[in-house]
Amino acid sequence: MATRDLLIEIGTEELPPKALNSLSTAFEDLISDALASQNIAFKETLRFATPRRLAVIIKQVDESQGDEKLLRIGPAISAAYDENGNATPAALGFAKSCSVELKELRTITKNGVEKLSYEALEKGKQTNNLIPELIGSVLKKLPTPKRMRWGSSKEEFVRPLHWILLLFGEEQLGFRAFGVSSSNFTRGHRFHNNIEIVIDEPTQYEKVLSEVGHIIPNFEKRKDLIRAGVVEQGSLANAIAVIDEELLDEVTSLVEYPIALTGEFDSEFLKVPPEALILAMKTHQKCFHMNDAEGNLLPKFITVSNIRSKDPLQVVKGNERVIRPRLADAKFFFETDKQLSLESRLEGLKNLVFQNKLGSIHDKVERVAKISKSIAKSLSINETNCERASLLSKCDLLTDMVREFADLQGIIGCHYAKHDGESEEVSVAIQEHYLPRFSGDDLPTSQVGSVVAIADKLDTIVSLFGINQPPTGSKDPFGLRRSAIGILRIVVEKRLDLNIAELIDDAIFAQNKNELLPETKELVFQFFLDRFRSWYKDDGIPSSVFESVYALKPQRPLDFHLRVEAVSAFTELPESMGLAIANKRVSNLLSKYETESSLPPCNKNLLKLESEISLHSQIESKKLEMAPFLERLDYTNALLCLSSIKSAIDDFFDNVLVNDEDEKLRKNRYSLLNELRELFLMTADISFLDNN
Repeated sequence: MATRDLLIEIGTEELPPKALNSLSTAFEDLISDALASQNIAFKETLRFATPRRLAVIIKQVDESQGDEKLLRIGPAISAAYDENGNATPAALGFAKSCSVELKELRTITKNGVEKLSYEALEKGKQTNNLIPELIGSVLKKLPTPKRMRWGSSKEEFVRPLHWILLLFGEEQLGFRAFGVSSSNFTRGHRFHNNIEIVIDEPTQYEKVLSEVGHIIPNFEKRKDLIRAGVVEQGSLANAIAVIDEELLDEVTSLVEYPIALTGEFDSEFLKVPPEALILAMKTHQKCFHMNDAEGNLLPKFITVSNIRSKDPLQVVKGNERVIRPRLADAKFFFETDKQLSLESRLEGLKNLVFQNKLGSIHDKVERVAKISKSIAKSLSINETNCERASLLSKCDLLTDMVREFADLQGIIGCHYAKHDGESEEVSVAIQEHYLPRFSGDDLPTSQVGSVVAIADKLDTIVSLFGINQPPTGSKDPFGLRRSAIGILRIVVEKRLDLNIAELIDDAIFAQNKNELLPETKELVFQFFLDRFRSWYKDDGIPSSVFESVYALKPQRPLDFHLRVEAVSAFTELPESMGLAIANKRVSNLLSKYETESSLPPCNKNLLKLESEISLHSQIESKKLEMAPFLERLDYTNALLCLSSIKSAIDDFFDNVLVNDEDEKLRKNRYSLLNELRELFLMTADISFLDNN
């Protein structure tokens, strides 16, 4: 079938930079899905995005839909003909509905019944007739953060439209949306060549826009150019240009023809914490900063211009002129904030509401301080430092710097704490207690920071669950799921021997006047177990491995994790599945034995057969062999040493009748199986590994 390339470009006012890349991806995906849903074949798609356009080229699009086989099924043969073989009205009606003669019908067997049928080939429609309606539906579905209306129209789109370019090969297709009719032209750079540029066919698009329009339409190519330009500017300045990927994406979404330039600012500003200067440059001016070889901030910045100026020095001076007051603001905030200590701001936290039913931020930090002291005591960490860091942890929320740059909370608190003469441990903990802030983020490096981070997140989780405001579906306004994973990561990755059930008790006890649901502890504990489930799922751990440990509900996250690792390694052994099957058989037998809970220890004197004697001997031997492994939480080797017991278990089931007529023998054999099961349960319930 003949094919053509399809080009669709939507020209708009400047699109929201932080949403541009996702809009472009969605535009490409929606068009691909729409073509596929219409049974229109194509080879591949190429997407383009600049501040003023979204475009997609679809390569080798079939000129018509694929032909579709239609099968219609009519009445059963028994109803289609009478006893004399004459067609009934049912048969004649079916033939008429298919617009064919009766003789053209065929028979088909469906669900054991022979019926009349008719198979026809429906010719596919021409693609050029389908595309306009298809694009119209795509534009309505395009996900946008906020929609706009303009003029007198009630239609809404992400930004006002100025042009629509629509070509199918060399054919210009007619289409109209938001008051704009499609054409065969695009527009060049707003400053370099803001004219209508005719595109004769889709393959010319990128080249013509680049050479005539002074635009790099491909988002990724433009991003690579900016990255290379920024790195080059850093090299020319004998510095290291620091590229923030989020900022790089945003800058790529702001320019169509990027030129990287280096500017400078007064070194006097370097007295301000570097994080504040970097954030001011990034947030307000979209500039990249430079460091020296030791990682210290330099009084230089890199801006990415959207024009190739004949006098770039003037562009640099303009950026230097604009960036100075931003840095001056940061310096003013810093100098003003230092006039009050963090401790003096503690009382002011009473005026900041944490949650209506849970009191103020001041109430929260007092709870966190109590929880921190309890955790510190159990880990033999300095309790005074943990308590102090907890109380000061939110005081920087009342500073001018954080009011201006919310991302600096904790970071600027650390700087102010050091200025106030607080200890290094307390100062660092104020910054680190927010960690980890998102999936894959760094963990606290200090002991005090780890303790306060756990306490702060745990208080939030327990408090919200306690007033019946847990996460629901996709709604999690307080980030409780993220906080729970953060706690688990800190405990597991830093190998902290903490009992999560006891921590929950501490957090509930710290509530004082707040009345929580009676079932808060159970709900929160289950919430942590469920977070473990999602964590391991994301890591590719089979659900059967998780369930084998989950069945024991270990209360220590580190212990839970070590068991999961052990079972995961155990599944690689050739004996693992056989042992899992045997454990499941033992579990099933014991579940049917009514007196399992009161089974006495196995009586060695009642063991008569060689196979049961051997199994008992193996169990006693393995208890001694596993003891040192279990003591140091080495569950991997504990399970490994159990792998050799498989032959004894197999011999037992091959040669021993568990349900013996003699009640004493029967009960004793169940006691033996119960001891075997308890032996494995010291690590995990591996019967879950058998999914059959």
